[in-house]
Amino acid sequence: MDSDMCLRFLAVRLLLFSRRSAVRSTSAARKTWRRRPCYLSTAQGRSSPFFAPSRASYSRPASQLPCAPRRPAMAAHTVPGYSPGFKKPPAVLRLKRKRLRRSEPPAAAAPPPCGAVPRGSSAPARRNPFSSLDNAPRVAGTPQPLEPAWRPPADGYPSAAPFWQLLEPVCEDKPTRGAEPYGRTDIFTLTDDLHSPAAVPEVPSSPKHEFPADWSIKTRLLFMSSQPFTWTEHLKAQEEAQGFAQHCRALEINLPQSLQEPKLSTELRCAFQQSLVYWLHPSLPWLQLFPRIGADRKIVGKASPWSQDEDLQQVLMSDWSVSFTSLYNLLKAKLCPYFYVCTYQFTVLFRAAGLAGSDVITAVISPTTRGLREAMRNEGIEFSLPLVEESKSRKQKNSEVNLETEGANSPEVGNSMEGGEEPAPSDDDDDDDSFSWLEEMGVQDKVKKPDAISIKLRKDNHEVQMDHKPQSLALVKGTNTFTLLNFLINCKSLVAVAGPQAGLPPTLLSPVAFRGGTMQTLKARSINAKARVRLAYENIFSLEIVGPVMPHSLHALTMLLKAAQRGAFSGVFYTHEPTAVFNTDLDGTHRALNEETVHKDLPPCGLHPKTLDQLSQPPTLKKSSIRFLEMKDYAYTWKS
Repeated sequence: MDSDMCLRFLAVRLLLFSRRSAVRSTSAARKTWRRRPCYLSTAQGRSSPFFAPSRASYSRPASQLPCAPRRPAMAAHTVPGYSPGFKKPPAVLRLKRKRLRRSEPPAAAAPPPCGAVPRGSSAPARRNPFSSLDNAPRVAGTPQPLEPAWRPPADGYPSAAPFWQLLEPVCEDKPTRGAEPYGRTDIFTLTDDLHSPAAVPEVPSSPKHEFPADWSIKTRLLFMSSQPFTWTEHLKAQEEAQGFAQHCRALEINLPQSLQEPKLSTELRCAFQQSLVYWLHPSLPWLQLFPRIGADRKIVGKASPWSQDEDLQQVLMSDWSVSFTSLYNLLKAKLCPYFYVCTYQFTVLFRAAGLAGSDVITAVISPTTRGLREAMRNEGIEFSLPLVEESKSRKQKNSEVNLETEGANSPEVGNSMEGGEEPAPSDDDDDDDSFSWLEEMGVQDKVKKPDAISIKLRKDNHEVQMDHKPQSLALVKGTNTFTLLNFLINCKSLVAVAGPQAGLPPTLLSPVAFRGGTMQTLKARSINAKARVRLAYENIFSLEIVGPVMPHSLHALTMLLKAAQRGAFSGVFYTHEPTAVFNTDLDGTHRALNEETVHKDLPPCGLHPKTLDQLSQPPTLKKSSIRFLEMKDYAYTWKS
């Protein structure tokens, strides 16, 4: 009996203990539900807390509570791309990293062939669980948008792929870049300029010992060579002073064809400093006075005390008029070869007699407007529009060729032309004759005739359409240039009335000193880098020149590079586009100038004889300018 009683007692105790444990677990779960908020994903991609609903839900088992952790329903697995990953962000991130490691190809894989686009892994792109626009399950069968993330290349080095893609653009053709702002360059730009396929010269096909004259103003030059440019760095005070003295005295420096140690050549370093000098007016150190066309954004916000002070504006214009007159007198005396007048609307290039294939002083204005041309006509300035006349003559020749072709094909038309048939009346007939047909019909009183202003605008429609375009280039010759000088000095529209450039006189640029001019130097710096070419590395040495580079400076720098770099270098040039049209041959019927006469009349102008020979030749670049220049074996090739 005692043993039976003991067994019954133990069974009762065990039953009571099991019931007490179950009650404790249920109460603990209820306390946790009351104390801890649950988070659900919202449409904004965030989490919003909510608390337990009514007490009726407490009677449910713990596995059926709203926040109880449970496996997602089978319906969620049927929808591709859906996953309740917002509940466990760390687990999702670990899974993405693990899949990324699995998707990487082996390092020994062969690189893609030239021209092939690097492909990513074959695994489908997963949905971002934290995205606000892609946080809902998609319907089965709909395509999944790929994430705009960078895919690692096939070589297995994702961090180095963008670097080599920039350094080795040998499999694709890149478009030509526009002019960059001052001081902006890096190693990717330098190596891209050197190895870019677009840099292969197309015109001319055969190398020459001299490149044509380029009358446009360059804003930046970038020279590259396999030889270092250390000879341009850290000029001594004596070398810098000697370079300034050589420029002011117009000394001619003749260097040998090749220099073994350019860094140790004091003569070369002094000549380099001499080639960087130019003269400017006015000189305002806190303002960038070139280029002036489209420079409002660079000048806005800078101090301009003259914009609201008319007395100060008159003083600045009076000083500018004296400097402008001084430059023209030097040009007329053949002591200055050329100079530029840069306004906020147009640029004027004055050239001395004997340059650009002309035996008289010439002035080229571009771009022009109808108002400016009308004002010049009213002042008695005789000028021509070479590009407009050239297009008219070309159209006339084409029409004559077409008429001859039609006459040969149809005998009736040929007989009518031979019989003296008059051509069709042009638009330049008298206004009364152009409306005579109204009188013949008897409706001249019922139809309102256009006034004289409308007729004039209709006739000048083509002239208005070419405003602010290269076709509006105007040419002034001979004594009319002096009239143009007086017109520009007295022209009120030469200076902006409003805006950041209000009251600021135009910029004068000259290769020689003049009254009121300030000596300035172009900014030069050298950069050394390494670039991967095929399977090896090559040293890339570059020299950057920033500033208003005029034609004489460009030619002087190429002569120095020819000797210092042993006849092997290349250069990328950035042109001030409004001045590219200055390379147009303005007089197609010019007569060849005698070189002895040119050398006899223009040596005191301060240019090197070889530079003078180049600038005296007629322009051949038409409306373009040199963009790329390369020298190999002391022969030039270029691309315009």
